[in-house]
Amino acid sequence: MRFHQVADTCLPAQYHAAQILAYTRSREVDDAFILRGCALDAGSITQGQCRISPQQYLLLLGNALQALRSADSSFMLGQQMLPGHFGSVSHALLQTQNLRQALDILCLHSTRLCPLLKPRYSVGQDFSILYWMDSYGAPSLRPAIVEMHMTAVVAMCRWLSGRRLPWRFCFNRSTARHTEQHEVHLGGELRFNCHLDAMLIATEYLDLPWPRGNALAAEVALQQAQQDAQAADETPGLLDAVYDYLLTNIRCTPNLEQLAAAFAVSPASMKRYLARHGTHFQAELDQVRTHVALYLFQSRQYDNEAVAQHLGFHDANNFRRSFKRWTGVTPSLLKEKLADDFPDLNLYAMS
Repeated sequence: MRFHQVADTCLPAQYHAAQILAYTRSREVDDAFILRGCALDAGSITQGQCRISPQQYLLLLGNALQALRSADSSFMLGQQMLPGHFGSVSHALLQTQNLRQALDILCLHSTRLCPLLKPRYSVGQDFSILYWMDSYGAPSLRPAIVEMHMTAVVAMCRWLSGRRLPWRFCFNRSTARHTEQHEVHLGGELRFNCHLDAMLIATEYLDLPWPRGNALAAEVALQQAQQDAQAADETPGLLDAVYDYLLTNIRCTPNLEQLAAAFAVSPASMKRYLARHGTHFQAELDQVRTHVALYLFQSRQYDNEAVAQHLGFHDANNFRRSFKRWTGVTPSLLKEKLADDFPDLNLYAMS
C-alpha cells in the first residue's frame, strides 16, 4: 500500500506554498519570517522549481498565521484556495455543472487541491455531508486549517453557483473565540463540540444547475486531470491510508500488527510513522470506531447492543465504557445532544 509521510517532498511548491507567500506579501510581511525554519527560498517556490514536504507546508502556514496575527487570516487564506491554479483539475472545477460534481472532483483530487486535509463526502436521503480528516497530522494548527478549507469550499461554491448555499457547520473543538469571523465567512449555522469537522447541506442542492457549468469543457478537463494525476503524484497521506484501512476492516477488530502487514512495514516502523504524525494506533482506531458508532446510531438507529456487536465488543457495557472514553459522554447523552442540535437531519452519514 503506497502512502506519503509528512517529511516526503511530494507537493509542488508553486501550488499552496506560493499562495501563502502571495497573500503574506500583500499584507507586507517579510518573506524571511514566513520561510524561517523551512529550508526553502522564495524564488524556488514562486517559480515552481521544487517540491516541498507537507511538514514544510505546515511550517509555512504556521509562520504566516503567526506573522499576520489576525482572527480572519485562516478564512482569508481559504478564500484564495479554490478552484486554485492546479492546471487541469482547477479548470475542471471551473466548468462544474453542479455541487455534486464539484464535491466529486474535490474528493477525487484532494491530494492536489487540499493536501493537508482529506475531504470525505457522502450523500444521505435528506442531507449530505462533507467531513474533513487529517492527512499528515497538525493538532496545533488544525482549527485554522479546518477554517481555511471550509471557507475555500464555501467561497468556491458561492462563486460558481451564483448564490450563497445553506451550509451547516460542525467543529470538533470548543467554541471559537472569534465566532464573528465564522459567521462572516461561513454563515450562522455553527455547532461546536462535535466529533467531526463537517459541512452539511440539504441533498436537494447537489444537482441544481450552476450558471457557469459547461458539460463538454468539464468532461475534457476531467479527462486531462485523470491523465495528469500520475505526474501530480496523488498518493495519499499516511493518515488517510490508515483511516481507509481501519474503516474497511473495522468489523474484524484490526490490530497494529495487521495494519503494519497491510502497509508492508514492521509494527515498530508503523508505530514510528504514526508518532511522526502526532498520533498512535489506538487513537486512530478509536477515531474510526467513534465515527462508525455515530453513523450506526444516527443513520441506522442501532441500539448499544447492535453497535457493540458490529464493532466486535463482547457486550454493550464494555462498548458503553469505551464510547465514553472516546467521546467524553455516554451514547445516550450524545444522542440527546445530536437530537437537540440537529433535530431535522442524520448528522453522520459515512461512505
